[in-house]
Formats: sequence, C-alpha cells, structure tokens
Amino acid sequence: MLKREPTTPALLVLVLPGGTDRSERPFTPRQPSALRMYPFTWSIRARFGRAVRVHQVRYGVYGWNDDQASPMPHAWDALETLTAAHPGVPVVLIGHSMGGRVGAHLAADQRVVGLLALAPWWQHADWRLIRDGVRVVAIHGTADTRTYPSRTEKGVREMAAKGTDATFVSVADGDHAMLDHIRLWQGSALRFVDSMLAAVRSR
Repeated sequence: MLKREPTTPALLVLVLPGGTDRSERPFTPRQPSALRMYPFTWSIRARFGRAVRVHQVRYGVYGWNDDQASPMPHAWDALETLTAAHPGVPVVLIGHSMGGRVGAHLAADQRVVGLLALAPWWQHADWRLIRDGVRVVAIHGTADTRTYPSRTEKGVREMAAKGTDATFVSVADGDHAMLDHIRLWQGSALRFVDSMLAAVRSR
C-alpha cells in the first residue's frame, strides 16, 4: 500500500534573506541576497515534500535602516500569514546575515521553535531577543569580514550558559556569501529541518 503524504504540514519554515545596514532600495527577488537563499528553499521543499511548508520572505527594501528595522513588518506578516494558514504548526527560521538578525527578532514569538543562523548579523546582541525554548544553531565562516564570527560565538556561549539549546559551528576559511563549502552550508539547513521535524513528531 502506498504511504499517503500528510495534507497538513508538521513544520513551517521561513527562509530569511540578507540585506544591508542602510538602504531604501526596493528588495527584489533577483538580487544576490535573495538568489543565494533559493537553493535552501528549494532543497527543503524537495527533501521534505508536504511534511514541511517552506516560504522565502521578501522584504520591502534592502536595508535594516536603524530604528526603522525595515524588514521586520514584512517578516512578521509572513509569519502571521503562514501560521494563520496552518494553525498550531511550529515554525523554524533559517536566516542569512541580516536574515539572521530578523530571525532573532522573530524568535521572541512562541510559535517559533528553531533558528538556524547562517553568518548572522547580530548587531546589538540581537540573540538576547530569542526566547527560551528555541533551539539555535549558528554557523559562521572564519574568513567572514562582513559579519563577525567572534560575536556569533559569544552569543551562542551566552545562550548556552542560560540553558538554551544553542550550538556554534565554525567553518574554516568560510566567507560571508556561502559560496564556499556549499555542501556544508546547504546540508546544515536540511539536517536542521530534519532534526526539528523529528523533534516535533516525537512530542
């Protein structure tokens, strides 16, 4: 007998692209920060099928823009839309660079159970916004000169010290754009989603 695929996903995944510190330039689906996240989105969709509902967020503009926190209204809207369509289904976040900062802000929400932060831009100890109970994996290349692996490691140490399930992974000679060690970067997302899916199903 053929195994029927679930009609309701067991896990929701929001993929959060990067950006820059200040820019009012419109965010487009063809800019590099969006393009580099499509393989993550597509591979998760291909691997997990209907068990996971994945959505890549599109912001209004390219920059964070200080206190405006420009990506956040669009990210919150994506979270609300996805969870409204699938009530009660837990959410996992995968964010690169500025997307890692967006993810830290979203991870204050009770619906979020996991955050994979790829070379995150944690500018002002943003990791302190992540609520207790969220599983965090942060991966950072040692050759990254745009965001700071030492700051990411510090954040993970701080979270782990207070009892958060937080892990830091260092990528030797890894750069910010994740164009090196591609199998490591891409594989980390699949492994993270797989582990979170197993955790959700075991509840």
